[in-house]
Amino acid sequence: MKIEEVKSTAKTQRISAHSHIKGLGLDENGVPIQMAAGLVGQESAREAAGIVVDMIRSKKMAGRALLLAGPPGTGKTAIALAIAQELGTKVPFCPMVGSEVYSTEIKKTEVLMENFRRAIGLRIRETKEVYEGEVTELTPVETENPAGGYGKTVSHVIIGLKTAKGTKQLKLDPTIYESLQKEKVEVGDVIYIEANSGAVKRQGRSDTFATEFDLEAEEYVPLPKGDVHKKKEVVQDVTLHDLDCANAKPQGGHDIMSMMGQLMKPKKTEITDKLRKEINKVVNKYIDQGIAELVPGVLFIDEVHMLDIETFTYLHRALESAIAPIVIFATNRGRCQIRGTEDIISPHGIPLDLLDRLLIIRTLPYNKAELLQILKLRAVTEGIGIEEEALAALAEVGANSTLRYAAQLLTPASLSARADGASRISPQHISAVHTLFLDAKSSARILTQHSDKYMK
Repeated sequence: MKIEEVKSTAKTQRISAHSHIKGLGLDENGVPIQMAAGLVGQESAREAAGIVVDMIRSKKMAGRALLLAGPPGTGKTAIALAIAQELGTKVPFCPMVGSEVYSTEIKKTEVLMENFRRAIGLRIRETKEVYEGEVTELTPVETENPAGGYGKTVSHVIIGLKTAKGTKQLKLDPTIYESLQKEKVEVGDVIYIEANSGAVKRQGRSDTFATEFDLEAEEYVPLPKGDVHKKKEVVQDVTLHDLDCANAKPQGGHDIMSMMGQLMKPKKTEITDKLRKEINKVVNKYIDQGIAELVPGVLFIDEVHMLDIETFTYLHRALESAIAPIVIFATNRGRCQIRGTEDIISPHGIPLDLLDRLLIIRTLPYNKAELLQILKLRAVTEGIGIEEEALAALAEVGANSTLRYAAQLLTPASLSARADGASRISPQHISAVHTLFLDAKSSARILTQHSDKYMK
């Protein structure tokens, strides 16, 4: 008799550097808690970010920009992600790196504009006439194929829908049957069918079918109230970039030439300014009519010093446009040359006229106690057992080198402990891996001492 264990098909995600961040960790008065929501220290930066979140929520921040400035490994990206978490899932958050603009396929300004549009959401509210209910019957009615042959075709489909108020039997077009099959609709599912377009949306399984023995990881929804046939407000969230792409693609037929044309096209299509203006007109019309609502999201540009003078001047225009997201820049540079110029030195490598427009939040290096708390958080997130003495030793390593280097030693130390048959990392495992790997400062020191042995 063979017994096999059923493995979960849920994708196990790799733990990223900021997967433990759940928000800014502020109390109800906006005062930062020393260690909360995955963030440690940086109280003044977090408090400032909390004020920015309030400004975004009250829609008083659109078209403005924020700069997070501080040495490497001081939590700039973490604070930007925490701002996104605070705003919630419905607010678009588009992260990018300054060097992304140097694409070989499309212009620099086009990359920037594309990301600007990705960070602006549009919430469309439509009142639609729908048939909604739990499927009680689903019967396709077949007839002889009019083209001859042995096959049969579906002439129409009979579907029974039940709500708390009553039941209705509907006779639907065969095209709707295809939509039902695509959505994998079965008897017992709660669905709604749009009366005008015939679009089918499966909302989940009816909660009357939920039992403690059910193995399916289903989402159970209650039986809809009211009549089967009703008017319902449907809310849809799209970004302006989605609208641009939908209108930029050629609406070719299914013939071989249009298929070939689409295959021969480059991977990225440049969206013209004219098309964007037309879409903006339609969007503004929807907003005026009250059908849609604009949701300015957050565009996060990390390593902003990588942008050049041309893209900085373009950012001015983009920030001043009527429809603009909140832009958060981050940089770890001090005074340096502006890229694209030969002799202009500026703070953070950003032109002074753009710096004037920015609210600047400063992040400071962590002290040893904060390093210890962060490393403890990382160990818990990665599921690594570590002794208190080992944690203190690792914090000491971080204080002498960098936080990133100390966090990177966690996994090698856990492997070293496993090789010794220990379940937790002890101080000797930390010292063992610290001797095997070099941090940036040690490496630079060795290069200076033995400069004659290396190629110039």
